[in-house]
Amino acid sequence: MPRPCRCRTIRRFPDHWVFYCDERETEDQIILNLDEYETIRLLDLEGLTQEECADRMGVARTTVTAIYENARRKLARHLVEGETLRISGGAYQLVSEEKVNIEKKGQNNMRIAVTYENGMIGQHFGHTEEFKLYDIENDRIVREQLISSNGQGHGMLAGILKEAQVDLLICGGIGMGARNALAEAGIDLVPGTDGPADKTVSAYLQGTLVYDPEGSCHHHDHEGDHCHHEHEGDHCHHENGCGDHHCHES
Repeated sequence: MPRPCRCRTIRRFPDHWVFYCDERETEDQIILNLDEYETIRLLDLEGLTQEECADRMGVARTTVTAIYENARRKLARHLVEGETLRISGGAYQLVSEEKVNIEKKGQNNMRIAVTYENGMIGQHFGHTEEFKLYDIENDRIVREQLISSNGQGHGMLAGILKEAQVDLLICGGIGMGARNALAEAGIDLVPGTDGPADKTVSAYLQGTLVYDPEGSCHHHDHEGDHCHHEHEGDHCHHENGCGDHHCHES
């Protein structure tokens, strides 16, 4: 019988998900799990000790040591052998660093979020300072609320939306890195829209919304400057209960 999932807490999704050498993506890929990525972020970037990292991730120090060693070997293979490195999956629970005041949605409700700017659909996901949430029951809007995000980058924004129990995001332009973060969070996406936010959501519910599924950002600070391709079904992870959160294991 397999051992039960032991969730490793991560605080945010990455802003960049795929890395490759010589401007090309190789067929053979190295998968760096999100819990492995978190040890690199905490130990090598933030400079935490292994004890501090273990406390942040909610696991034993020996577990952090093992995860970190695996992550370093994968990074070494990427640098030396040139295989594409993709961040994906792992045994983790996301506990967002950015806490916002959000009302919980009803058990049978669907929650739609839109990038919100002065009543309109915001056109650059990575700079979104506010989301408007719509709770849907029987194809009707039963509650609305605004939440602040401070435009902290798409990895953090995806974590806020997951924390907010969002099922679907409607937005304007969005880059591939943000798409990867939302996919990891299990949030469906309707990109390439514009116009008043309320009317856009109503059109979606009525099945009349016109949008561009390839809608992307074309700003100087591109989300995910490097070109990479996300293939559906690249990984599968199963959700197991871990308190109020879900532990993703793949």
